[in-house]
Amino acid sequence: MIRFDAVTKEFPDGTVAVDDLTLTAPTGKITVLVGPSGCGKTTSLRMVNRMIEPTRGSISLDGQDTGRMDQAELRRGIGYVIQHAGLFPHRTVLDNIGTVPRLLGWDRKKIRERSSELLERVGLEAHLGERYPSQLSGGQQQRVGVARALAADPPVMLMDEPFSAVDPIVREQLQDEFLRLQDELGKTIVFVTHDIDEAIKLGDQVAVLRVGGTLAQVAEPAYLLAHPADDFVADFVGRDRGYRALQFQETPRLPLRPERCVVLGERPEGRGSTWLLVVDDDRKPLGWVEPARVGDRAVEDADLHRGGTVARAGGTLRGALDAALSSPSRRGVVVDDSGTLVGTVMAHEVLSAIEDTDRPERDEGDPVRGGAVTVAGDEA
Repeated sequence: MIRFDAVTKEFPDGTVAVDDLTLTAPTGKITVLVGPSGCGKTTSLRMVNRMIEPTRGSISLDGQDTGRMDQAELRRGIGYVIQHAGLFPHRTVLDNIGTVPRLLGWDRKKIRERSSELLERVGLEAHLGERYPSQLSGGQQQRVGVARALAADPPVMLMDEPFSAVDPIVREQLQDEFLRLQDELGKTIVFVTHDIDEAIKLGDQVAVLRVGGTLAQVAEPAYLLAHPADDFVADFVGRDRGYRALQFQETPRLPLRPERCVVLGERPEGRGSTWLLVVDDDRKPLGWVEPARVGDRAVEDADLHRGGTVARAGGTLRGALDAALSSPSRRGVVVDDSGTLVGTVMAHEVLSAIEDTDRPERDEGDPVRGGAVTVAGDEA
């Protein structure tokens, strides 16, 4: 557990970056710090491993005051991941991963085995271990950064916008991989981001900070979206927070219908159809195709429209609605856990399911800062 007790950081020029912050990051959970620029997110994070010293207050790690600990010892027990990975350019991937174990005096064989194990665990192929950071993509470098932070099996990890420097598709993949790892490892994590969607997706609890480093609200993501503490929090989490909240509601049984498909490499039948779903030999969706554009030839990879997302059966209402709305056919593709096609669903059917879902109850006396108001077609 990480505990901030009335922590303040004031710089010599009088700037207060963090002001009287009291916050607990529970053991084995992900606490996300989020807020606008200048709210003290990174400063708060860097005070945990004493890269920045607090002016007043204290930070404790499992009950031990970090201010009384040896800095080098403290940092070796904390994994640290930053933007752009921060890898040593002159060292191979495996050598980068083994940085902290080497500082701790592990023998070379143990370091090599641990580095290779983590390379696989973060989803990278073994042969990449002998490459240098410049030979990797941005997403691969970030995975190596996570592996390096995990190398000595630290109980605590600090992550400062680690996925912000990659494109949206890779970022989503990294987020999913990160959550998978956390399910396996159960680290105590403090994660900094400026992206509320990332905060909502990754956090077990989300702490919203104001400019000037004061805590506006800390809560579980679903509660934060449903019950913002004040107008600042309501504005920051966004006017589409009702849509975001759907990711916390499991999808009820939807009226899935069978979908006419064509296998990639075969000729489409029923050329009168506007759209046909293209699948592989295992009936895993690949995209949509317009038969009229293909004509008599077989469907090729270049013919595919890949715009639509795919929802998982038993997943969230947000996933099902997004699949329907993003599909060029307006039929949302639903798959099982193995990625095999189950059927499709229309947006209005998902909306009907949303209307039928019980809404979370509100405590008596809680202020309602919920919905944006629509006036003459505009949000106000």
